[in-house]
Amino acid sequence: MNTRIITVSREVGSGGRTIGQRVAERLGIPCYDRELVAKIARESGLAESFIKENGEYAESAHAFLFNWSLGTGLESGVLPISDQLYLIQHNIIQELAEKESCVIVGRCADWILRERADCLNTFFHAEMRFRMDRLLRAYGEKPENPEKFLHDRDAKRKTYYRHYTGRQWGVAQNYHLTADTSVLGIDLCVELVLEAARAAGSAGQ
Repeated sequence: MNTRIITVSREVGSGGRTIGQRVAERLGIPCYDRELVAKIARESGLAESFIKENGEYAESAHAFLFNWSLGTGLESGVLPISDQLYLIQHNIIQELAEKESCVIVGRCADWILRERADCLNTFFHAEMRFRMDRLLRAYGEKPENPEKFLHDRDAKRKTYYRHYTGRQWGVAQNYHLTADTSVLGIDLCVELVLEAARAAGSAGQ
């Protein structure tokens, strides 16, 4: 089966979001990142700023209750807001994958779509100096301690990912393609994703 969906997971500051956007542009398909936040906001009634902050970072202490609710389809009235938010974005991501070819950035999309044969899952990482430079130059963030800021954000993503997937975030075996953007560069990583999508499509024929 041809690759229809590409998921992009990434360390903060690695350039993964930029890669996802450029891949989508080259393929002529939507890239869901901020657009996904807007969709979740409309569905949940929550502010976009809240979803942006909590949609990849918040974790819940109610793992058993969450897993039970996911199995039953119960979305409200029992779960804390972080779990309700995850369930909404879980459903939206599945609906997008059914509806159209697209690139989806973050939000455990690789796990949510793990049973799809038409999905290519990618992860991007980079050395700290490269990430700090992008944080300050490309993203416009100016934390007092950039290295600590990046460590803290990644730690929250790891916790969030492990809570909802049971897997370790960033481990190569969880993805079809992983790459170091500080070594290969953003442009080459875009080409690698495009080539991997073509190769995966050819292999499935």
